[in-house]
Amino acid sequence: MSQQPGTSGLIFNEPNLWDKSRKGRCAISLPTQDVERTRLDESLTGDAPELPQLSELDIARHYTRLSQWNFGVDSGMYPLGSCTMKYNPKTNEVQAARQGFAGAHPLAGDEFSQGALKLMYNLERYLAEITGFDAVSLQPAAGAHGELTGMLIIHAFHAKNGKQRSKIIIPDTAHGTNPASASLCGYESINIKSGENGILEPEAVAAVMDEDTAGIMVTNPNTLGLFESNIKKIADIVHEKGGLVYGDGANMNAIMGVVKPGKIGIDVLHLNLHKTFSTPHGGGGPGSGPVAVVEALEPFLPIPKVVKELDTYKFVTDCPDTIGRLHTFYGHFGVLIKAYSYILSMGAKGLCDVSKLAVLNANYVKERLKGTLNLPYDMPCMHECVFNDEFQKKNHITTMDMAKRLLDYGFHPPTVYFPLVVDAAFMVEPTETESKEYIDQFIDAVKAIAKEAQDDPEKLKKAPLLTKVTRLDEVTAARKPCLRG
Repeated sequence: MSQQPGTSGLIFNEPNLWDKSRKGRCAISLPTQDVERTRLDESLTGDAPELPQLSELDIARHYTRLSQWNFGVDSGMYPLGSCTMKYNPKTNEVQAARQGFAGAHPLAGDEFSQGALKLMYNLERYLAEITGFDAVSLQPAAGAHGELTGMLIIHAFHAKNGKQRSKIIIPDTAHGTNPASASLCGYESINIKSGENGILEPEAVAAVMDEDTAGIMVTNPNTLGLFESNIKKIADIVHEKGGLVYGDGANMNAIMGVVKPGKIGIDVLHLNLHKTFSTPHGGGGPGSGPVAVVEALEPFLPIPKVVKELDTYKFVTDCPDTIGRLHTFYGHFGVLIKAYSYILSMGAKGLCDVSKLAVLNANYVKERLKGTLNLPYDMPCMHECVFNDEFQKKNHITTMDMAKRLLDYGFHPPTVYFPLVVDAAFMVEPTETESKEYIDQFIDAVKAIAKEAQDDPEKLKKAPLLTKVTRLDEVTAARKPCLRG
C-alpha cells in the first residue's frame, strides 16, 4: 500500500436543486386517488412553497455527488486527535435500528418499556464495572453535558455538607470545555501549569489547594496524550482539604480495561460513549456523556434513575438530593444501544485490546515521525501524540500549511493548534481501528510534505491544490459565509 490515496481524478460540480428543476418533472408516481381533489384554503396555508421539480435520476445523482464531496471514516483514515473519529462496527447500527428499539416511545410507560429499561440498567452496570465506580447515570447528552453534570454533583455535595466553595483547579492540559463547565456552577477557575514532562506535579496542586477550593478537574490521559502518573498523590492532596476530583474521561479509549479511574482517587468521571464506545459523532451529534460516581455521590445523580425490583425495571424520581433532570427524557437512547452492542460484541478482553492497540498505534506514529516533525514531549504517549512545526519554520512553513497539503494526499488533517500547551500543535490520534498499512501511508505522506517544505515551500503555501475547493480566505469566509454552496 505504498500508493497514496489522494488523487486529482474526476470531481463533479453540482448545482442546487432549484437550478436543476424543470417544470413537469416528477420523481414519484402517486397511487390513484379515491377521493376528489380539493384545494387547501390559502388563508390557512399562505403562499405555497416553490419546490423543485425533478426526476428520480436527478435526485439520485444529486445526492450521490454530494456524498462524494464528503470525507468520512468509511472513506479513509481520520488522524483527528481529541475527537476519536474511528471506524464504528456496522452491527451497532443494525441493533439500534431494530423495530423494538427504534419504534419505542419515551412516554409508553415502564410496563411497555421493559426491554429499553433493561438495556439502560445493564449498560450502567457495565460502565460502572469498566470504570471502577459505584453508580452511573446515562442521562447527559454529550461530553460537555457530562462535564456540567459532574460539576453540578460536586456543587450539590458541598452544599449538602453546609459550606459551598468558590474555586476549582484546572490544569493547562485539561480539555478546553472544563473552565466553562466550572463557571456555569459559579466556580472561579484556578489554572496551574503542568511540569516539564507534560504532566501535573503534586507540589503545584498543593500550592493552590485550600478549604475554599471545591476540587480539581483532571483530564487523564491529558491533552498531550500523556498519562497523569501522579494522579493518586494529587487526589490525596485534594481529598485532605475536603475537595473532590473530577475526571474528564473523554480519552478513556487509551486506558479502558487497563486502569479503573474510580480506584485511583477520581470521585466523578464523565465518559464519551460517542468516542470510546464506537458510536458515530460526525457533524456534531448526537452524543452521550454518562457520569460515573463513587458511592458518596450517588444520591446526587440526576433523575429519573433506572432501578430493578425483582424482575421488573422502572424509573424512580423520589431522590431528595438529586441535581434534578438534565434531559427531556433519559439521554440519547439510540447512542446507548450502539454502545451497549459494542460492549457485548467486544467483551472484556476486546475492550482491553482496544486500549492497547490505540496506544501502540500512537507510539508507532510518534517514533516514526519524531525526526520529521518536532516532538516537544519525547516520552511514551497514550492514544495520541503531539508535534509542531518547529523544524519547518526556517522555510516559513506552518502547521496549517502541512495540514492543508495532507488533503491532496487523501487524508483528513489531524487536529491543529490544540492543545494550547504546544505552540502550533499538530496532534495525531490514529485510533485502534487503523491497520499498520494505513498508518504507514499517513506517515509517508507527512514525510513527503516535510520534504516539500524544504524543496518547494511556495507550493505548500498554496495547498490544497487537488481538492474541489482550494485554499480559502478563511477570514473572509468566516465573516461573509456563502451558505448556498
